[in-house]
Amino acid sequence: MTQTTDKLSTHVSVKEAEMAEVLAKIVRDKYQWVDARKQTQPLDEFKASLTATDRSFYDALSGEQTVFITECKKASPSKGLIRDEFDLDYIASVYNNHANAISVLTDEKYFQGDFEFLPKVRSIAKQPILCKDFMVDTYQVYLARHYSADAILLMLSVLDDEEYQALAEVAHSLNMGVLTEVSNEEELHRAVALNAKVIGINNRNLRDLSTDLNRTKELAPLIRELAPNAVLISESGIYTHQQVRDLSTFADGFLIGSSLMAEKNLELAVRKVTLGENKVCGLTHSDDAAKAYQAGAVFGGLIFVEASKRHVDIEAARLTMSGAPLNYVGVFQNHSVADVAKTVSELGLFAVQLHGDESQAFVDELKQSLPESVEIWKAYGVAPDAESSLPELLESNVTRHLLDTKVGSQTGGTGQVFDWSLINNQSAIMLAGGLNPENANQAAKLGCLGLDLNSGVESAPGKKDADKLQLAFAAIRNY
Repeated sequence: MTQTTDKLSTHVSVKEAEMAEVLAKIVRDKYQWVDARKQTQPLDEFKASLTATDRSFYDALSGEQTVFITECKKASPSKGLIRDEFDLDYIASVYNNHANAISVLTDEKYFQGDFEFLPKVRSIAKQPILCKDFMVDTYQVYLARHYSADAILLMLSVLDDEEYQALAEVAHSLNMGVLTEVSNEEELHRAVALNAKVIGINNRNLRDLSTDLNRTKELAPLIRELAPNAVLISESGIYTHQQVRDLSTFADGFLIGSSLMAEKNLELAVRKVTLGENKVCGLTHSDDAAKAYQAGAVFGGLIFVEASKRHVDIEAARLTMSGAPLNYVGVFQNHSVADVAKTVSELGLFAVQLHGDESQAFVDELKQSLPESVEIWKAYGVAPDAESSLPELLESNVTRHLLDTKVGSQTGGTGQVFDWSLINNQSAIMLAGGLNPENANQAAKLGCLGLDLNSGVESAPGKKDADKLQLAFAAIRNY
């Protein structure tokens, strides 16, 4: 029996009562994996060739804006297989456009990871690469650096203080960063005493694998008090931009993996969680669709209302859609069910947005005429005066409610804003009306599903301005 395995019997047995059974088993297996790997890839074969990394994990997570560590994860014990088509070239290229650092799972047995993933991701992305594994031996730190990792995860639920210090010392000797993970107050105090520079709060309960985002809210204030200079990362259970906004007053950043990996369109998934589910409406040209996509939009709006200055017909819409892979939303106003269904069928629209006097009965009938995957959004006009109030929202078969400014008989495209304080339930609300680079940041703080930009990012009706779009989305990202 090796020294590592001897250590296992005392180390794990003491902590086993405190850890979930699954975690204890993972740690047991990890000690055995380390022993086996040391035989097939001895440390003395590569240690002498190791050099310090030139990508600083700590620098990457500094700064005023909220930071994101996005993760490459194929599977997990709690979810099983998450991403069947695990194309690291695609994943890394997407993350390269959005992340501050990239986490790569290397555990083979439980996460279907591999150390070979590290150099592959690093060759594509410019960010520091975090080796995420169950680190229990300094050998693993050297191995991570051998495979080009710039940082490692150290879990205080797995390591005692002496073990943590030994692993962290090796990491820092190679200029590698350390993400120190805590899951309760006792581990938090240990992390502070160990002078952890980046502390990750795991929202997952290691006993039953459930997640509770309140854990970040509960532990963050104590970290702020005891270690004001530490960077605080919220981990696990982050699925929406609204959750990010809610927690961004507590945490400096987020580590997000499973929720992104589960989405086929990873590019749009990252945009949704980092920027919100924003739409640029009134697209009339393919180059404008491209500008909206490049700025950070998820949805593109095509207006089929003939009275609109931004009206497009089927062919113009098709040409516009060729400009960028947005999720396209058709805007209709008092059209017949047959007309709406025909347009959706011809163009393969993601959603329809009803801007007229459509009733619940109309929506119910329309729902039956559309493919099941096509969403129905309903727009409502709100007058920009002090006496205005929110209209009554339809109750069923409407995925999103869009609130827009109404001036006279015109809803939308007015360039004016209504009283945002009227909004009291943002969970399914898209906000429109007079949004521009100057007020986009304030609008994004309301916590709606997303913003709907139109005239405020134009140089002329129907002509989107690339600079205004970039400024608006930069304002949205500024939190």
